Amino acid sequence: MPKIRKHKFNRKKLLKVFLYSLLFFTLFASATFAWFAKDLPTPAKIAKMRPSQSTKIFDRNGTLLYETGELKRTLVTSDQMSPLVKQATVAVEDQQFYSNYGINFRGVARAAFRDIFHIGSGVQGGSTITQQYVKNALLYSKQTIARKIKEVILAIELEFMYSKDQILTMYLNEIPYGGQTAGVEAASQLYYGKSAKDISLAQAATLAAIPQAPTFYSPYGTHTDRLIYRRNYVLDQMVKMKYITKEQAEEAKKEDTTTVGVSVKPRRQAMLAPHFSMYILEQASAEFGEQRVEKEGLSITTSLDYNLQKTAETAVNNGMAKVGKYGGSNGALTAIDPKNGQVLAMVGSKDFFDTTIDGNVNVSTSLRQPGSSFKPYVYATALKRDDFSPSRILFDLTTDFGGGYVPHNYDNNTHGPVTVRQALSNSLNIPAVKTTDLVGIDNILTTASDMGITPLTDRDRYGDSLGLGVGEISLLEHTNGFAVFANNGNHHDIHPILKVTDKAGKTIYEYKQEDDKGTQALDPQLAFEMQNIMSDNAARGMVFGTRSPLAFSDRPVGAKTGTTSDFRDAWTVGYTPSISVGIWVGNNNNKAMSRGADGVVVAAPIFHEFMVNFNKDKPVEQFVAPEGMSTITVERYSNKLPTAYSKVTTTDIFAKWQVPKDKDDVNIAINVCKANGLPAPDGTPAALVETKVFSNIHSERPKNPNWENPVIGWAQAAGLYAPAPSGSCDVNNIAPPITVSITSPTNDATVSGTGSLSATASNSANVSKIEFFIDGVSVGSDSSSPYSVSYNFDGLSTGRHSLTAIATDVNGVASQDQISFASIHGGMSITGTSASGVTSNSATITWTTAISSTSQVFYDTVSHTNYNEYLYPSSKNSSLVTSHTINLTGLNPSTTYHFRAVSTADLNIESSSDFTFTTGS
Repeated sequence: MPKIRKHKFNRKKLLKVFLYSLLFFTLFASATFAWFAKDLPTPAKIAKMRPSQSTKIFDRNGTLLYETGELKRTLVTSDQMSPLVKQATVAVEDQQFYSNYGINFRGVARAAFRDIFHIGSGVQGGSTITQQYVKNALLYSKQTIARKIKEVILAIELEFMYSKDQILTMYLNEIPYGGQTAGVEAASQLYYGKSAKDISLAQAATLAAIPQAPTFYSPYGTHTDRLIYRRNYVLDQMVKMKYITKEQAEEAKKEDTTTVGVSVKPRRQAMLAPHFSMYILEQASAEFGEQRVEKEGLSITTSLDYNLQKTAETAVNNGMAKVGKYGGSNGALTAIDPKNGQVLAMVGSKDFFDTTIDGNVNVSTSLRQPGSSFKPYVYATALKRDDFSPSRILFDLTTDFGGGYVPHNYDNNTHGPVTVRQALSNSLNIPAVKTTDLVGIDNILTTASDMGITPLTDRDRYGDSLGLGVGEISLLEHTNGFAVFANNGNHHDIHPILKVTDKAGKTIYEYKQEDDKGTQALDPQLAFEMQNIMSDNAARGMVFGTRSPLAFSDRPVGAKTGTTSDFRDAWTVGYTPSISVGIWVGNNNNKAMSRGADGVVVAAPIFHEFMVNFNKDKPVEQFVAPEGMSTITVERYSNKLPTAYSKVTTTDIFAKWQVPKDKDDVNIAINVCKANGLPAPDGTPAALVETKVFSNIHSERPKNPNWENPVIGWAQAAGLYAPAPSGSCDVNNIAPPITVSITSPTNDATVSGTGSLSATASNSANVSKIEFFIDGVSVGSDSSSPYSVSYNFDGLSTGRHSLTAIATDVNGVASQDQISFASIHGGMSITGTSASGVTSNSATITWTTAISSTSQVFYDTVSHTNYNEYLYPSSKNSSLVTSHTINLTGLNPSTTYHFRAVSTADLNIESSSDFTFTTGS
C-alpha cells in the first residue's frame, strides 16, 4: 500500500488568497462606486441643490389666494422647526438616525437579497432618513438596484458633508405631506394654520405620521381613522425613545381626536378667487416663464381686493335664483379700477368647483357676443363727428338695410324720431344699425381697439349688425373698455399684477402707477357725453322705465345692458368714476335661456347689488364736464340753430366740434300768393302775399329709398310733411283780396246765453264762405251775406276766449279777423297753476278749475307746444274735482322740468301754459 503524503497547512498561501480577494473586492467596489458615481451630483453640486419652492399669489392687502408649483413648499431653518416634530420624525422613520452613518446596511442587504432572488413583494425598504432625503430630493423615483447603489453613495457623501441636524432639516423641508404639499412648514400652515415651530405634540406626531403614505394618510382622504392610529403609534415610539413621557403621550392622544388636531379647510377654500388665481398663473407664466413660476418660489402680489371679491361672489350667487328661473345656470363678474386698469374682483363663474356647469371655465376671459352692450362703442365713434351730438335725430322706423336684413327693437315697436341720447339709453336697435352704417365699421373697430377690445380683427366677418354686438369679446376687456368712459377717455391696459419677488425677496417686477399715464382713447368731452347719456335714468324710461335695476337714487351710474339672439347671453356693464363693473349670465354650453331673459332682467340685478355694496359709505362722485362743453338749444329735426320759424326745439350738451353754426333748414319760410299758395314773384302786392312755413323733413340717407320712404310716410301721418311748392303764381290772374270784419260780438265784450256770431266782407261777390272759430275750434259757417251763425256761449268756460272769422274767396284765398271776448258761464278755466314742495326727486303740482274735472300733469326736460308732446305723463286722477293736486316722483336731482296741467270734463280738454321748476341737488 502506497504511503499517503500529508500536505502541510500553508498559511502563507491562504493569506495571499485572502489579500488578492480583498484587493479584488476593493477594486470591484471602487469600480462600482466610480461607475455609479460618475452620473451623480458632485458634493459641491449637492451643497448647492435646494428643493423647488411654490409660488404664492396674494391679494393687494396680503391675503394668500393660492399657492402652487409642483409642490407647495416653504423652506425654514432648523430653529424654525419645533424639536417635537424632529423627535417624532426620528422616532417613526429612523430610530438609529443619530448613530448610523446614513446607511442601514442590514436593510440594504436584505433589500438587495430579496430584489436579486425576487423574494417578497417588490423592492424592499431599509432606508435611513438620509437615504429618504436622497431618494426624494436628488434621484429619480424608479426603484432599482442601481438606484439603491446610487442612493447609498450619495447618502455617504451627505453624511461626510453635513451634520445630522442639517440632514434632518433638509429632510423635513423636502418630504411630501400629502397632495401638493411638501415640507413641514407648508404642511403645518395648511393643516394647522400655524408655523412649524409653534405646533403641539399631537400635531407634531400627526405630521410625522403622514410621509409613510401621504395619499393614504392625507387628512383630506377617507382614512382619517388610520391616521389617528398611526399618530398614536408615533407617540408611543417617542415614549420608547424617551423623548416624551407616557403621560405626555396619553394626554396628546386625547387632543382633537375627530380632526386629529388638524384645522383642515374644505378643498375649495384652499384656493381663494380661483378663476383669478389661475388667470394670474397664466399671466405670470407668460411673462416670467412657466418653470420659474412653478419652482422658484415667487411671491406675486395682485391687484385683487379679496374683500371686494367676496362681495362680488355674493352678488353673483344671490342673482342665480332669478337667472335659474329663465334657464340660466351660470354668471360672472369683473370689476376694474378705471384710473389704472387694476382688476379688483373677478368671478369667472358662480362655482369654480361645479363640474356640472363647467365651473372651472373662466367666463371673464372667454369670448361671448355682447349684444346691445356693444352699442356705446358705436355711438362713441359717431360722436367724434361734427354732424352727431346727443340731440341728433335718428328715425326709429322699420328699415330694410339690404339683403333682407330688417332689424327689430327690443320691445318690437318703433318710436319715430329719437335723439342719439334716447336711442342709446333705450337700446333701440334700428338707430344703432343706422349709426353703424353712417359712421362705418372700420371706424367702430378702431374705436373699440383704442379702448382695449382686441378680438375684433377680422373686418370681413362683420356687417351693419356689428352695432348690435355680434362680434365676440371678453367680459374682462369689455369692462375695461367701459372704464375708458369712466376715466374721461383715458385708457389703461389691464394690470392684474402689482409686484413679483423671488424667493430671496428680490423684486423682479413692480407696477408703478406714476409711470402708467395711459393713452387718450377718447376726447374727454366725448367721454363726458357718454357718461351723461349712459347715466340718464329719465332718458331710458321710454323702454326700461325709471325704476329699473340700472337706476340709483344716490349717485350717477353709467350703464348699458345687452342680450344676444335667442337669449344665450345677458349682460350689464356700467361704471362710476371709481369702478367699472361687467356682468354676464347664461350657460357655458351656449344653451339658450327662455324668452324674457334680457340683460336688464337677469344681469342688471347682480350689477345693482354689487354697485350698492361697493358704494356704501363712499362719497358721491359726479361726472364732471370738461372745458369746452356747451348746453345749446337746437331745432329738433335739423339739430341746427333755431329760427323764428322753428316749431320744435330741444336742449342738450355739445362738444366743441359739434356746436352748430348753421340755422334750421328744415322749417323754411316762403312768401306765397294767397290765391294759390305758389311762390310769389318779387313785386307782388303785399295784400296778395302771405308767408308760409314749410317743413322739409328727410331721412339720414335721403337718396336711399329704403331709408327715405319710411321717414316720409311717418312725416305725412304726423302732419309734418309740407314740402315747399315749386313754380310761381301769375299775379295778373289773381282777384283783389277780400277783407273780413267781425261785427258780433264786439272786441272785449262779455257774453252769456245764446247769441249770434256775425261778420261782414268786402267784395262779397267773391266770397265763398265765412267760417267762425272759437278758441281755434270751428263752430259754424255761412256762405251768403249777411254772414252769421247762432251760438250758445254757456258751453264755454268762464274767462276770456278768442273768436276768429275766416273768409275764403272763390280763388281759395283766405283772410281773417279776430277778437277776444269774455264768457261768464260754464267751462273749466285752469287757474292758479304752481309747483311746490320741490325736492331732489319729487314735486307737487296744484291748480284749480271752474268746473269739476280730472287731473293729470305732462312734463319733460324741454318745453313743447302741446301737452301731448311732453315725454313723461303723470298718473291720471279720474276723480272730478275743482281743486287739483298731482305728486311727481322719481325725478332727477338738479334738473329743470317743464310741465303743463291738463284737466278733462266730458269731451272738453284744457291745458295750462308751460311752467317750470328745478329739483334740488
